[in-house]
Amino acid sequence: MIQTITIDTLEKAMQLLEILDYNPEIDRLRSQYYFHGSPDSRYHLVTSLARNCKQKQQELEPSILKSFTKYAVIDDPSLSASVWKQMIVGQHHGLPTRLLDWTLSPLVALHFATTENNLQKMNTRDGAVWRISAAEIHSILPEKYRQALAREKETIFSLNTMQGCAPTLEQYDSDMQDSAFALIEPPSFDPRIMNQYAFFSIIPSGMQDIEQFLDDKTEQTVKYIISKEVRWVIRDLLDQLNINERIIYPGLDGISTWVARHYFVKD
Repeated sequence: MIQTITIDTLEKAMQLLEILDYNPEIDRLRSQYYFHGSPDSRYHLVTSLARNCKQKQQELEPSILKSFTKYAVIDDPSLSASVWKQMIVGQHHGLPTRLLDWTLSPLVALHFATTENNLQKMNTRDGAVWRISAAEIHSILPEKYRQALAREKETIFSLNTMQGCAPTLEQYDSDMQDSAFALIEPPSFDPRIMNQYAFFSIIPSGMQDIEQFLDDKTEQTVKYIISKEVRWVIRDLLDQLNINERIIYPGLDGISTWVARHYFVKD
C-alpha cells in the first residue's frame, strides 16, 4: 500500500530526516529507506526507457544497449563484459534504460523535488518525494537473489553480485516476472554518483506499472507531496545546508546552474 503524506510546512519536512532504525548488532542507527525526488507530484514512476520507447521498450532495449556499447567501449573496454555496467554507465550519461534512480539521502531527494528548469514554476505545482524500504523490496525477491545478498553480506546488490545472479536481461526478466525488482549500487566512477548517494532499481520488462506494484506488494512505501507553498522555503533551507547544484553536479555546469538560481528574481 502506498501512503500519501502532504508536507506543507518546514517542520513537516523535517520528518524526512528522522527516518532511522536502530541496529542492535552494531549499536548504530541505519536507514533502510531510499528516496526519489520529482519536481511534479503528478509525474509517475516511469523509467527513461519506457518514456522513450513506450510499448516497444522490450523490443528496442537490446539494440539501445548494443549501440551504446559499440561506441562507448573506446572509453571503457570493460563495458562489453556486463550488461549491468552498460546500463548503469549509459543511464549516467542520459541513455534510456530500465533503471529508476534513488538516493539514500532524503536531502538529495528534496533537492530534486524543489528544483525546476523554469524557476517560475516553483510555486505553481507540488513536488514529490517517494520513499521505499530496501529491506521490504528485497524480502520479496526470488530465493536465489536473497541468498546471494546474505552470502555476500550486502543489503543492496553490487555489480558483481547481480552479474552472478543474472548475467543476462533475459535471465533477470524470467526470474522477476512482474513480482519483484532489485536495487543495485552503481560503481563510483564519477563524483556525481557519490555526491548524489545514488542507487538504482532494475525494473523487469514484465512490470508495466511500478506504482501499482508498490501499492500491491509493499506496506512501507510513502509518497510525500511537497506543497507548492513551501517549495521555495525548503529550497532555501537546502542551500543553507549546502545541498545544491554545485554539489549534486560537480563541475562548471553545476556551479553555473546554482549561481543562476541563487540570483533568480521572483515575480
